[in-house]
Amino acid sequence: MNICTKSLVIAVAFSLMSGTAFAANECAVGKTVTDGVLTIGTGNPAYFPWVINDSPESGEGFEAAVAYALAEHMGYEADNVVWTRTTFDQAIQPGAKDFDINMQQYSITEERRQTIDFSVPYYTSAASVLVRQPTIDAGAQPNVASLKGLVWGAAAGTTANELINSLVAPDASILLYDDNADLTEALKSNQIDAALLDLPSALFTAAVLMDDGAVLGQFKPDANGGLDQFGAVMEKGNPLLECVDAALAAMSADGTLASIEARWLQSETGVPVIE
Repeated sequence: MNICTKSLVIAVAFSLMSGTAFAANECAVGKTVTDGVLTIGTGNPAYFPWVINDSPESGEGFEAAVAYALAEHMGYEADNVVWTRTTFDQAIQPGAKDFDINMQQYSITEERRQTIDFSVPYYTSAASVLVRQPTIDAGAQPNVASLKGLVWGAAAGTTANELINSLVAPDASILLYDDNADLTEALKSNQIDAALLDLPSALFTAAVLMDDGAVLGQFKPDANGGLDQFGAVMEKGNPLLECVDAALAAMSADGTLASIEARWLQSETGVPVIE
């Protein structure tokens, strides 16, 4: 290759890369609350492991990391990302928003779609095993063979009963309770050894509602029978939705979302994947 030809190839490659970045920025032009800036809402406060130390600007924590990766895929530098705070309920009320997207572990539901728009999912909640620490101390392990010997409970009217039978097939009959509050009390009083909850609920229950709660393990998302999926919340009819969905699809395809999940929802929480 002579010098002229080589220079031409380099110029074309540079032009293509520049065009890609330009296209990514163009997608959102005139569609954000503040032009040239992506404004992202989070909780007040925002909790571990979704945001570390209530500081989304650090990019640490699952949702904080997803937010910055999403911004990058949309063509925004980190310096052009601005954070705002809302309560959980404020963000899903009808009406104008002071954010472009809001990420607070919002489960995508048809009822909520009546007042706001959801992006495609950025997380499919893993089915997780909630136990007491003494159960782990007694030898319970994050594998199906060990889980079969535990006494399980489930809230009646939920999909947990079916999922436990499908994923674990325990030796003893599953005990049913009116709701998750009664299920938690059954764990605390040693009526049962284990319950199946989505990972966010299991982490919260273990840390806040129980003195000795522990999350023994989590099933792979593709094995959980389709539990809750989290989507970014946007104002109803927001023209930015197409850009956000395209960026999230790219993040799923290139492994970005899987990498962030492994970092913050597996390694950081210490919740192993059940084999």
